[in-house]
Amino acid sequence: MLNALSDEALMLRYRDGDLPAFQELYRRHSRGLYRFLSWHAPRREWADEVAQDSWINLHQARQHYQPLSSFRTYLYQIARNRLLDLLRQPQAQLTGDDALLDHLLDTADTGAALSADLALEARQRTRALHTAIHALPGEQKEALILQQFSGMSLEEIAELVAVPVETVKSRLRYAMKKLRQHYAADADKESA
Repeated sequence: MLNALSDEALMLRYRDGDLPAFQELYRRHSRGLYRFLSWHAPRREWADEVAQDSWINLHQARQHYQPLSSFRTYLYQIARNRLLDLLRQPQAQLTGDDALLDHLLDTADTGAALSADLALEARQRTRALHTAIHALPGEQKEALILQQFSGMSLEEIAELVAVPVETVKSRLRYAMKKLRQHYAADADKESA
């Protein structure tokens, strides 16, 4: 029965004390939220911390929840704000991209065990994709990650980052163009 309810209806039920409603929200959104944070957090432990803090903050703020926007936008805004707080700290130490990439590869859903050759090839493709996405300008990267890895709609992304939907479309269009150019350049290098 709960799986038929909208996220907003579930959150209203959770606000009123229905714990299974929270469990359904967590089931629906924990993985996408963590993927979003993994792409943005410069340190692996930050993604873990911010994800946990986001759910705790959601719990603490549940009595004040009003469905003024989509639940997913509400949850991601909590996470985004917490991550920005961490990034603003003067003692913030960034780790190399390899640590984040290894974490992303470890948490990637492969679906089945792969042979060593296929696993190596998949790891190389993932590394190339990560490198290409990481090279995108921040706003384009964020829009792409929210759409492709967290499943957010254009409207949800626009609301989350406080820009018009047309701006989100433009950012996604430029991001895809740059990714295509990156892969075309790689293909030219391989054929040379």
